[in-house]
Amino acid sequence: MYTMMQVCKEAEMTYQTLKYYCNEGLIPNVKRDKNNRRVFDERDLKWIKDLICLKKCGMSIVEMKEYLNLCLQGPSTIQERKEMLAKKRESLLSSIEELKGCVDYIDWKQDFYDDVLSGKRPYVSNLIPYN
Repeated sequence: MYTMMQVCKEAEMTYQTLKYYCNEGLIPNVKRDKNNRRVFDERDLKWIKDLICLKKCGMSIVEMKEYLNLCLQGPSTIQERKEMLAKKRESLLSSIEELKGCVDYIDWKQDFYDDVLSGKRPYVSNLIPYN
């Protein structure tokens, strides 16, 4: 069994986040020790790591609750869960493409600055008026 602090260390999350997830009902069937402190088993830890991944994928708390509720209903909701994850995947791929465009811009700008610094081209700015 894991304590709250041990789970936080294992899952690389803050105590406040774990407590919030518990209070929001995102971690079902939380067990308590003899002192009424939350304790977690390996299955809980795996689910908590899944929650962290879902959050990094851009899922809101509401979406994570919806996903959890579908999971708790068993195999009959697998198709619905697959569709939910497919939508999130498409959103992530779109974000990746946007970020690639940003990296391309920075690479182009860095090359421009290198050329200016080496004397290969004159410095031109859209921000400074021409005389």
